[in-house]
Amino acid sequence: MSHRGFYTPPAAWVGDVIPWEEDGVFHLFYLHETRREPREGMPWHRVVTTGLVDFDEAGEAIGSAGAGAPDFNVYTGSIVRAADGTHHAFYTGQNPTRTGPDGRPLQLVLHATSSDGMRSWQRHPADTFGATAGYETGDWRDPFVFRDEEAGVWRMLVTARHATGPRRRRGVIAQCVSRDLSTWEPAEPFWDPRRYLAHECPEVFEWNGWWYLVYSEFSDAFTTRYRMSRSLHGPWAAPEHDTLDGRAYYAAKSAARDGRRFFFGWIASREGATDDGAWQWAGTLSVLEATQRPDGTLAFHPAAELRETFGGPVPALPGGTVLSAPDGYRAAITAVDTTDEVRVVARFDVPDGTTECGLLLRASEDGDEGYVLRLEPRRRRLVLDRWPRRATGTEQWQISGDVPFAVELERPCAIEPGEHTLEVILAGELLVATLDDATVLSARVYDHRTGRLGAFVGEGTVTVLELTAQSRSEPLDPADPRGDLRAAVTV
Repeated sequence: MSHRGFYTPPAAWVGDVIPWEEDGVFHLFYLHETRREPREGMPWHRVVTTGLVDFDEAGEAIGSAGAGAPDFNVYTGSIVRAADGTHHAFYTGQNPTRTGPDGRPLQLVLHATSSDGMRSWQRHPADTFGATAGYETGDWRDPFVFRDEEAGVWRMLVTARHATGPRRRRGVIAQCVSRDLSTWEPAEPFWDPRRYLAHECPEVFEWNGWWYLVYSEFSDAFTTRYRMSRSLHGPWAAPEHDTLDGRAYYAAKSAARDGRRFFFGWIASREGATDDGAWQWAGTLSVLEATQRPDGTLAFHPAAELRETFGGPVPALPGGTVLSAPDGYRAAITAVDTTDEVRVVARFDVPDGTTECGLLLRASEDGDEGYVLRLEPRRRRLVLDRWPRRATGTEQWQISGDVPFAVELERPCAIEPGEHTLEVILAGELLVATLDDATVLSARVYDHRTGRLGAFVGEGTVTVLELTAQSRSEPLDPADPRGDLRAAVTV
């Protein structure tokens, strides 16, 4: 099910997104994953949007070329527009039945063009090429093409792996160059840190004198990262907080409009549609906006367009509510459930020495069950937790209380003493949390679909300066005690 601001195609899922902005319109090509067996071949589909909250499905863009073709699967790539107005698509082709010298399915770069505004595409098989010397033939994908005006060439970044070296650290962003978008010559690697298994979905862009290299890696954290430099040619520095989001948000690539930059990725689904299910490839399209700090580092948050789809705020707790538990736990919980689609904004004054505080979401009446967004100043992180956790038996030690549920759903951030704002957007099973308009944590929340809202503190004190809820359904009336979220109970 799609919600405003997010997109899931009917009977399918959104894989890697290839964004292209033109004349104020975002054309979002994506890998259309049906998860049907036997496999049908992966196509590109396209959705278009101007307002970033409503998405119009334009259908198949580049389809599978057939069971025997090198591009049975049409995987990730990029779009550019040449001086004559022709659109060029460069994409990955793969067919499980076509293997290379390393015994793995070949990955190839393929080329297609459109002269009718991206409504139809013509393939150019003669332009197909595979891994150049020194790279594995089974990892040669995700071509990202851009124009280097200073050098007068087109550059292509390619996800690749060295043919030799420690298997987990062969990842490299290879590079090819062209003058005609048809013939490509190998060049020196664009970035070769010898750190990750692979750097998927790479892109590079310039913004106010800074160059940014964005890629997704799954060696250590399965997440999207960025690097920054004053030059297209590096060196590339890692900022203190180099990730866009957490484990659930992947393969994000960006496009700019009117000086703003938006990232388009997918929030992964989980097997069995349960909180304990394994992460799956592909999910729901989600948009984040990046803002640039004076030092060039990036902050991430939902776009204002998404926030504006929610109604006026309704207080959930009186402003200035103090929760204090110097060596224990204290919470205040609303007397009514929130709606299925809601935006929650909490402003906390967190004094020095407080161990944890945060929000209860879709909580039970006593607050013991539901989801917890926890600020942990001492550990410098934001985490998503839940209760009950997975139980493997009937005894106390068979409850997964000793294994943090948030092991893959935590975000590093500085939580200094003082005021902090925690925003949460809940849309059905989707959750996007943002701390201080800078740190985003996206997730799926399947097991608790209804419940109450609350604030809590553990081992310390917190002042809840504001806690409001904004609904997309019929707004709650603060004057009606049946719908007054402020009728909170303290536990």
